[in-house]
Amino acid sequence: MTKPSVLPYGSDAGKKAEVEKMFDKIAPRYDLLNRLLSLGIDIQWRKKAIRYLAVAKPEKILDVATGTGDVAILMAKMLKPKSVIGIDIANQMLEIGRKKIEAQGLSDVITMETGDSEKIKFEDGSFDAVTVAFGVRNYENLENGLIEMLRVLKPGGRLVILEFSKPHVFPFKQLYNTYFKYVLPLIGRLTSRDVRAYTYLFESVQAFPEGDDFTNILTKIGYQNPSCERLTLGICSIYSATK
Repeated sequence: MTKPSVLPYGSDAGKKAEVEKMFDKIAPRYDLLNRLLSLGIDIQWRKKAIRYLAVAKPEKILDVATGTGDVAILMAKMLKPKSVIGIDIANQMLEIGRKKIEAQGLSDVITMETGDSEKIKFEDGSFDAVTVAFGVRNYENLENGLIEMLRVLKPGGRLVILEFSKPHVFPFKQLYNTYFKYVLPLIGRLTSRDVRAYTYLFESVQAFPEGDDFTNILTKIGYQNPSCERLTLGICSIYSATK
């Protein structure tokens, strides 16, 4: 059963507009936020997700909801593709990403563009691989976004999604939920002055259809051989599927 959509601020603007506003507001602290959310191991999660693409050796990759470009940068270094295009609706995030890319000398490989995950501007079958890290739970319409990513994949191309999930092991589940629900918003108040952005993150993870529920959605849409690998006692999951 689909859970009600969780909004960052609860206005009438719609989820997409609110998510854009939220990430533009927290952009200067976004990388710090990821370290805090993951207890400092999100970089290893990203590397593990990218290794799902290593055998395929994709030459052209689309990174959806690219944020500040962490995954795009790692893919450029680990996979050596011809090009990585990162898209995001939050322009402040993209600006930070462009500076990081330029500082690492990767501007000839990685392009950062304003783009909507549910209305991807590229033609059918444009990419060997599509990735999303910590972004699909923010889609206004999850299935529309997944359909669009399937559309722009080449036949046989691979989708890899990295997303927060919910621990199920006692007592880690209780400890992590307490940290996520109470400690993190306090940190948010001190670092970004946008407490609601941090409480939204907990709520959005709780509402996201994780595990088998998510792989069933992938199958329904038309992806082949979907899989789910849970990491770090279930804090995070890697979803993979092909076209």
